[in-house]
Amino acid sequence: EVMKPTIAQYNAESLLTQREQVSREIREAIVARANQFNILMDDIAITHLTYGKDFARAIEDKQVAQQDAERQKFIVEKAEQERQATVIRSEGEAEAAKMISEALKEHGSGLIEVRRIDTAKDIAENLAKSPNVMYLPNGQQMLLNVGGGQRPQA
Repeated sequence: EVMKPTIAQYNAESLLTQREQVSREIREAIVARANQFNILMDDIAITHLTYGKDFARAIEDKQVAQQDAERQKFIVEKAEQERQATVIRSEGEAEAAKMISEALKEHGSGLIEVRRIDTAKDIAENLAKSPNVMYLPNGQQMLLNVGGGQRPQA
C-alpha cells in the first residue's frame, strides 16, 4: 500500500535517475505507516528494484528514440553550419572577384598574365611527374607511326 502511491508519482526515467529520492520517500511512508500500528523502525533498505520486461523495453525504446532525436538534431546543426560556411565562402569569393575586377580596371591585364603563367607552370610540373607522358619533337622522324596513317612504301 505504501510503495504503489509513491512510485506512481514518478515516470519510468525518474525512477531510475532519482532512485535515492524515491527510496527516501518510500522509507518515510513505511515508517509513518508503521507508527500508526505502534511499530518503531530504525532503518529500511530497498536493495532490489526490478521492472517488468515490457516496462524495461519501453524505457530502452524511449532512450533509443531520444538518441535518434539527438542524432537528427546534430545532423541539422551540421547542415546549418555547412550552409553558413558556404555563404561565407561565397561572399569571400565575390569580394575577391570584385577586387580582381577593380585591379584589372586600374592596372591592366598583368594579373591575368601572371595567373596564366602560374597555371601553365603547374600543368608542366604535373606532366613532368607523370610516367605516362612522352615528349616527341615536332617534324622529326622517330621511327614511330604516331600519326596512325599508312606506312610509307619504299
